[in-house]
Amino acid sequence: MTAAPPRHAPDDTAPAHSTPPPWLTLALQRHHIYLDAAHWTPLSGGRTNLLWRAGDVVVKAYDPASATPLFPNDPQAEAEALRRFAPHGLAPDLIAQGDGWLCYRHLPGACWRDNPAQVAHLLARLHRLPPAPQTQFRAIASGAAALTAQGLAIAQACRATLPPPPAIADPGPIRHPTSLHGDAVAGNVIIGPRGPALIDWQCPATGDAAEDIATFLSPAMQWLYRGKPLSTDEVAAFLAAYPDPDPVARYRRLAPLFRWRMAAHCLWKAERGAADYAQALTLELGA
Repeated sequence: MTAAPPRHAPDDTAPAHSTPPPWLTLALQRHHIYLDAAHWTPLSGGRTNLLWRAGDVVVKAYDPASATPLFPNDPQAEAEALRRFAPHGLAPDLIAQGDGWLCYRHLPGACWRDNPAQVAHLLARLHRLPPAPQTQFRAIASGAAALTAQGLAIAQACRATLPPPPAIADPGPIRHPTSLHGDAVAGNVIIGPRGPALIDWQCPATGDAAEDIATFLSPAMQWLYRGKPLSTDEVAAFLAAYPDPDPVARYRRLAPLFRWRMAAHCLWKAERGAADYAQALTLELGA
């Protein structure tokens, strides 16, 4: 079983995107950003877009085709998220954005690997912030009916079948919608000298904090981005460290449906050529 490479690590294999396309360097220059293309370093580990680092600048070029039914890929939403959350130390500082690209200050540090309490505290800081206006970020419906409907819509777009969704008593509406990262996987958490922060904000949202909790705890996402699922003790440590009991209780109630919906996502990805998602699907169904 081979784990994904560390997120945002220099890629020594020199993939096809090791040299930035001319349109991207020209777009940056129109914003008075001059980076020597010969010194751009491709960043590996990403599963959605192309990224390079040049000094303390990270440049992202978006691939519209990489959006999925569960994880959108919205450049404008990411730019708005960086503007909104960077002042709180939760995201990188936006430098500039354009059609199909943006650049931001590089966050020094390494991808999260252990000590799940760090991520619980990080996500709780985000979830305490007032939600963005609905004109900026998508709103995610939550609860048993919404999760079942989302999962069924994804599964119905697949050739293979999944086990039926579990029957879960709906915990009722959330008391207060919160700001969500929307893709809070281990590879999007950077542990740096100023503490943990989040990168890759291309699918922010407002809704139930249990959404971010479920994504981080997902066995499939942990294996894809860290190389192994969380242990029982690590899951318990995360949930014990998250300071608001209501989202934790909602996650515990809805966890089987969150996992079933994630399994549908993994099947959708596997059938479209992402071979490692087949193993991720097995892990998610076995959780």
